[in-house]
Amino acid sequence: MLTPFDDHPIHQTPSPIAQPASSDPNQYDRYFFNGHDPAGEVFFAAAMGHYPNRGVVDAAFCVVHDGVQHSVFASGLISPERATRVGPLRVEVVEGLRTLRVVVEPNDAGVVADLTFAARTAAVQEPRQTISRGNRMMMDYTRLTQWGVWSGSVGYDDVTLKVDPSIVRGTRDRSWGIRAVGEQTATNFPASAPQVFWLWAPLHFDDVCTHMAVFEHSDGERWFESALVVPVLAAPDSPTWGMDSPADEADSFSYRIEWEPGTREMQTASLQLDSGGRQEIIELEKLLTFRMRGVGYFHPEWKHGSNHGTLEVGGERLVLEEVDPGDPASIHIQTVVKATWGERIGTGILEQLAFGDHEPTGLKGILDGWSGGKPGPDSSAQT
Repeated sequence: MLTPFDDHPIHQTPSPIAQPASSDPNQYDRYFFNGHDPAGEVFFAAAMGHYPNRGVVDAAFCVVHDGVQHSVFASGLISPERATRVGPLRVEVVEGLRTLRVVVEPNDAGVVADLTFAARTAAVQEPRQTISRGNRMMMDYTRLTQWGVWSGSVGYDDVTLKVDPSIVRGTRDRSWGIRAVGEQTATNFPASAPQVFWLWAPLHFDDVCTHMAVFEHSDGERWFESALVVPVLAAPDSPTWGMDSPADEADSFSYRIEWEPGTREMQTASLQLDSGGRQEIIELEKLLTFRMRGVGYFHPEWKHGSNHGTLEVGGERLVLEEVDPGDPASIHIQTVVKATWGERIGTGILEQLAFGDHEPTGLKGILDGWSGGKPGPDSSAQT
């Protein structure tokens, strides 16, 4: 099937652009955004995914304010031209790798937004994330990450919150490839206990940004890691792509995380960067915890890639103090943090997802909360 994109010189295979190179049902292409104020009083996030082999496009927006998550979800039939709109939600690429807009039009869930993201840094390409189990490819995707500021407004019910770019910072990412989404294909392989340990920490400081990410096996062996110091743009029109080295990579990094008793959520955490024989430690203080189900991750009804027909729109309100931290649908989180790096004071998030055992930080079982034992020692490896 031809689409208007085929008039552009962007083909990666002999097929038309609308035809994915892979027929894997887990093929996806996603936008993710978050934003927060420095006090951790307001947080918002948005996500939009295209699943060309499932015929699905979905999106969600969530705002956290006064201890409540307010979400709107939409899912529908994907369009041949991969329109970045579904129901009341849309993403506009105003200028690629620099300026994007997220709009949520009025809807029955009562959540609205008109927000513009402006880059503070160049876009950074993370290392490709690939893992197989047996003969099955579980994940194989690329992600770009970018730091920026937000302007506009977000609202729920009769509340309208102004978003000031001098105050509200955030992160966006784009990822594409293969990752488990929607209903999974049944196989004849023996069942195995799930195990995932993931930390993702994009941080803002006034003069620089930092990025650390890691996937580890249950014994702490790393199968993915990235640790970067990312310069902020010298001017608003400075290039955001095309440079040989948009970030400085650390020689190695380690983390320390102590869990809230009975949970898999940080109580305190720190990150250590090692470069040229010099150690830099960033201390993280928890301000607010966002349940990523608010934009579809592990949501029991609005899970990414799930089929809701031609178009369906829904909402959810979640009182955070009433959430069971052991609920599988709520265990994937982003914690807004105050970051202290020597004399630098910044903000950002520490994303946490931990299923199964993780010996270095004392986690046991599939979803059991931390109950003592190892207090969260350093974990380190060469990047």
